[in-house]
Amino acid sequence: MYENCKVIAFDADDTLWVNETYFREAEKKFAKILSKYETENKVDQELFKIEMKNLELYGYGIKGFVLSMIECALKLSNYSISQHEIDKILTIGKEMLNKPIELLDGVEEVLGELHNKYKLIVATKGDLLDQERKLEKSGLLKYFHHIEVMSEKKEVDYRKLIKHLDINSNELLMVGNSLKSDVLPLVKIGASAIHIPFHITWSHEEVSLEETKNSNFHTLSQLKDILKLL
Repeated sequence: MYENCKVIAFDADDTLWVNETYFREAEKKFAKILSKYETENKVDQELFKIEMKNLELYGYGIKGFVLSMIECALKLSNYSISQHEIDKILTIGKEMLNKPIELLDGVEEVLGELHNKYKLIVATKGDLLDQERKLEKSGLLKYFHHIEVMSEKKEVDYRKLIKHLDINSNELLMVGNSLKSDVLPLVKIGASAIHIPFHITWSHEEVSLEETKNSNFHTLSQLKDILKLL
């Protein structure tokens, strides 16, 4: 299945290192700040709606998330939230940006094994500055030939990446935790994909069983298992 593979692209967040866990922690802190205005469930629902509305403007990442939290706080408090509480929300974002990088199990072993056999790249979404910072802090840059921080991960975006890499679709293998972003678009354009689920999935990245029907890809329980396939 992977005999034509020349380039292996790795998603970053929740594939190479922990990410979504920090967003869930931030949402709980945010809900606590707003607890005098609304229930935690209502805060979560409203924040998600505002995030979705703002994606086109802010893109993915912590900075856009913080702006959405502030907008949500203003709305749910009927614009009565204090400057001190806004400052607390900003602090949540700064704490997220300063989190240490927690590599997932087997990452260094896998990259160390594969980087002499294939051209390895990172293909991730998010804020450019933040992703560059995380890659620098991770100590993994030495394994990668190219870093691609994408505003979206749809079929058209992967076609552009393949053209930039000057390869055919069937020569690219994508490894990631999101079926929506890291797997299904690749399968549709004739590339390969390996799905390695993370224990938390952002609602925006969830897909139905129907959407995965007739899609040919491997699902592995941990990154290290990829060495058995390649």
